This record gives sequence, C-alpha cells and structure tokens, in this order.
Amino acid sequence: MAAPNLINASTINGKTTATNLTSTAATAILSNAAASGKALKVNTLNVANTSSTAANVTVNWHPAAAIGGNPFAIVGTVSVPGNSTLNVVDRSSFVYLEENQSIGATAGTANALIVTCSFEDIS
Repeated sequence: MAAPNLINASTINGKTTATNLTSTAATAILSNAAASGKALKVNTLNVANTSSTAANVTVNWHPAAAIGGNPFAIVGTVSVPGNSTLNVVDRSSFVYLEENQSIGATAGTANALIVTCSFEDIS
C-alpha cells in the first residue's frame, strides 16, 4: 500500500516520542515502516542537553526504515550547550516521513542528549 493521499486522510493522530541517546552510535528517533499505509508529519524535533557541558549532535533523514540507507543531514555535528535545547525541526520547517523512511540521531557524548519528537500519524 502507498502512503495516503493527505487530502483524503481518514485519521490524523498527534503523538510524541522521546529517545535518550545512550551511546555515540546512530539511534533511531522515528521510523515509518515499509507498507505502513501512513505518512508521518514531524512538527517538532528538539534535542535537550541534560549535562552541564556542551555535546554535539547530528540528526539525519534516512531513505529507509530503521535508519537504513545512506543518511542525509538535517543538522550536522551541531554543538548543544550544556543545560539547553536545540530546536531542529519546527512547524515552519516540518518534515514528512513517507513509507520506508526514518530519522536518526548521533550524539558526540553518550548519555547527555534527549531527543523529543512531536508528529502526526496520518492514514
């Protein structure tokens, strides 16, 4: 099944997820499975640094679910000051995840960053 025609969507559910970046490896933030029949509209994506020292983050869009395929940077190696938040995506620059696409993040420092993502699940 293809992603839904947004004009004819029958269901739009607002959702929020949070992911603790516990390592310096790429971590899935949001994934839209192949043949899900859904489009995911990312309205906000924020990276909070809960430590007192700066930490780098990279956020990528992936052309396959589960952070597969060659990533494309949404933000690349940006320093998030200690005890502050970086706004990566907001409603004026939203991102759609079609079927078989995902967003992942990579931390420069483990256990310092939390990614919060607010999105619409459209079917």
